Amino acid sequence: MPTEFEPVTENTALKAAIASAVDDAGGALPFRDFMDLALYHPTLGYYTSTRDVIGRAADYVTSPELTPLFGAMLGRQLREMWERLDRPDRFDAVEAGPGTGVLARDVLAWAARTAPDFAATLRYTLVETSPALTERQKTTLTAEGFEAKWRDGLPSGVTGCIFSNELLDAMPVHRVAVEDGALREIYVTRDGDGFGEELRDPHPDVAAYFDALALLPGEGCHAEVNVEAPRWIAAAAGALDRGYVLTFDYGYSASDLYAGWRADGTLLCFYRHNPSADPYARIGRQDITSHVDFTTIRRSGEDAGLQTLGLTTQAEFLTSLGIGEALQPPGGERPDMEEYFARRRAVTELIDPGGLGRVKVLVQAKAAAGPLTGLSVTDA
Repeated sequence: MPTEFEPVTENTALKAAIASAVDDAGGALPFRDFMDLALYHPTLGYYTSTRDVIGRAADYVTSPELTPLFGAMLGRQLREMWERLDRPDRFDAVEAGPGTGVLARDVLAWAARTAPDFAATLRYTLVETSPALTERQKTTLTAEGFEAKWRDGLPSGVTGCIFSNELLDAMPVHRVAVEDGALREIYVTRDGDGFGEELRDPHPDVAAYFDALALLPGEGCHAEVNVEAPRWIAAAAGALDRGYVLTFDYGYSASDLYAGWRADGTLLCFYRHNPSADPYARIGRQDITSHVDFTTIRRSGEDAGLQTLGLTTQAEFLTSLGIGEALQPPGGERPDMEEYFARRRAVTELIDPGGLGRVKVLVQAKAAAGPLTGLSVTDA
């Protein structure tokens, strides 16, 4: 973790590219476009650079980095999905936004070790747009001798499961404010050597988003609007012939996400595990994220032909799949207590209701049915 005396740099080339984009747009750029450049500029963005951004020594950690048990539990759920599909000869596991590749590694390792009949049918595809992350994923998998395919977009004709872990909350978002009862959109402007903000009329997609919800954030509130997430879910539905779409992400229902008491929205930045609310600091060196509107995500999938099987929390999902077994003391005459306590700490983090345990898990299906063990406790 950095100390208060550690200098924090920004990517000056990226900052200059964003400033140029503001100028090219006539002096004001939608926040969504600012965030897109900050995170996904083809060569300078936070996710497209060669910096390590995920992990204990980086900026943030996701569930797969904590323990292989997360991949094992997902493997259990995928195998059950395979069984619900009457054990097809080929089961496609399509992971979108696969990060460092450790989740793919752990699912494949669990299947090879525990479910060889399922492993023989498993075809793993990683959907990744970052060349730097693709190389890291290939290194992770080839080191263990596992085979997979890579694509920069969703494949078609999927029979199996398309899944993502903290993908949607990393998509660029529009930011809005409500002023005198009217919806306004936040645009990024130049302010000396830095950036400022101004309010303008909202993009038609943003206005339509709230029209569909039949609500607005509260007076004086700021909020985020992710118009790309529902489009992605619809695309996943189109890519799926038969099977499931499984979404892990931080989020709320629309009524909760846009509640009048949520004055500042959910936008957060992370640099070496330290949170910040300032997206204009450390440009290119910090993550920017916001919570997902699961009301719209769910509806978008249903409109595209998916059936919602359930919405639950990661804590309930993993517990239902049996992760509690890892909390039991090891047997045998010479138990490895150090390994046991490390595993116990990791599991506790995964199901902590104040942390990773509050991640939502949405399961939708096409030409496939439940029940699914991970949804033994569900809100839907």
